[in-house]
Amino acid sequence: MRAARLSVLTFTAVAALTAVTGCTEKGSSGDSDRVIDVTATDSKCEVSKKEFPAGHVELAIENKGSKVTEVYVLFPDDRIVTERENIGPGTKQKVTAEVKAGAYTIACKPGMKGDGIRQEVKATGGSVAKRDPRLDAAVAAYRKYAQEQADATLPLAKNFAAAVKAGDLEAAKKAYAPSRIGWERTEPVAESFGDIDPKVDVRADGLEGGQKWTGWHRLEKSLWQDKKISAEDKTLADQLITDLTDWQNRVGKADITPTSMANGAKELLDEVATGKVTGEEERYSHTDLVDFKANVEGAEKSYALLKPVAAENNAALVTELDKQFAALNTLLDKYRADKTSYDFTSYDKVGDADRKQLSDGVNALAEPLSKLAAAVVTKSS
Repeated sequence: MRAARLSVLTFTAVAALTAVTGCTEKGSSGDSDRVIDVTATDSKCEVSKKEFPAGHVELAIENKGSKVTEVYVLFPDDRIVTERENIGPGTKQKVTAEVKAGAYTIACKPGMKGDGIRQEVKATGGSVAKRDPRLDAAVAAYRKYAQEQADATLPLAKNFAAAVKAGDLEAAKKAYAPSRIGWERTEPVAESFGDIDPKVDVRADGLEGGQKWTGWHRLEKSLWQDKKISAEDKTLADQLITDLTDWQNRVGKADITPTSMANGAKELLDEVATGKVTGEEERYSHTDLVDFKANVEGAEKSYALLKPVAAENNAALVTELDKQFAALNTLLDKYRADKTSYDFTSYDKVGDADRKQLSDGVNALAEPLSKLAAAVVTKSS
């Protein structure tokens, strides 16, 4: 879970926010009507065009500000179409997305906080061109996978909640990490709804003004740092199950495309790089490597489903991705009892040199993975 999330706004509120936050349109420098240049600064979010053809589009993002930023394409109700996190000052990123005709918002988030600087845009024309049937099959298989993960999470989360409500500190600690695996495998789908993630997976430093801290990490703090279970914690355990049940019921309604699968795989690696490798995600329980492995598994699932088409379009990329996934999984295996176990080394026992090695492995995979979305829609030259 990244430090903060975009709050859910009505379309009217989005329009009002756009009017006051400095989002402006600039002249296009792109070579194609399907390329949208996005220039982010600390106070502006400039886009090269407000209208573009429905179908596959590319965001060519440049951060000219002094802060790390994120860029989102959002539906009018703030569900996420696609996103790219952790775009450092002076760096560029490219993101390929598939959009249907309709209204959208492009949002830049300097400092990765708040609702972002927003620009309303519009995809025009008829329906998106017919996809390769293999990609439709990949989307269907991934949708089934996401639902299976949600269905499997609920019983584990209920075990965790039951231990909390019983006041059994040790049982709750034992049930905590397993209850998060399905969520971590499919986190981009859960995040796409906008309102569920801040309820169940926010950290203390990710709270927005006036937001009550709920969810897994609030309970994690009680179990490991406070070393006691309060009456409020028992209420929060019930709330966690209510919110996760909401997620389970909504997973099947998520908007999923081949490019969102590919971008979601990259987002999972970003989650590892910014939360798990640093030890910030599970700062009390130190179960970061469980989340780390689940994120990698989720990314690899998306990749495996898209691989047949990507291999035809960009064989060299697939060769590199196979290599880097294997290398990172081998590295992770060093920290668990066996290859089928989620009994990982407590992350506070992992030294700086080993953390650097894990970080290097994530970065080596993340770079080629950022090209997967383009590879499922465009043949390499």
